[in-house]
Amino acid sequence: MPNTESARKRVRQTARRRALNLWRKRRVKEQVKAFLQAVHDRNVDAAETEYRKVVSVLDKVSSTSTLHKNTAARRKSRLARRLNALKGAAAA
Repeated sequence: MPNTESARKRVRQTARRRALNLWRKRRVKEQVKAFLQAVHDRNVDAAETEYRKVVSVLDKVSSTSTLHKNTAARRKSRLARRLNALKGAAAA
């Protein structure tokens, strides 16, 4: 239990930041899940649309301290490989 006023403020700030970070991470996870579902269904058009949405959300979240820029770049790269594999399979 915080005793000083500054410790109480720190608890409030931490709770607010934690809630915001969890919300941002949940947005990323939900968008990635939608993309992976489109890939699983072998729907190229839907996968491309969902990929653009995932990239947008990852870029927005990585511009904050919630997610590191390199982590976002790595995830985008891995998802792009899945999308390109799906396109290659559809073309063949």
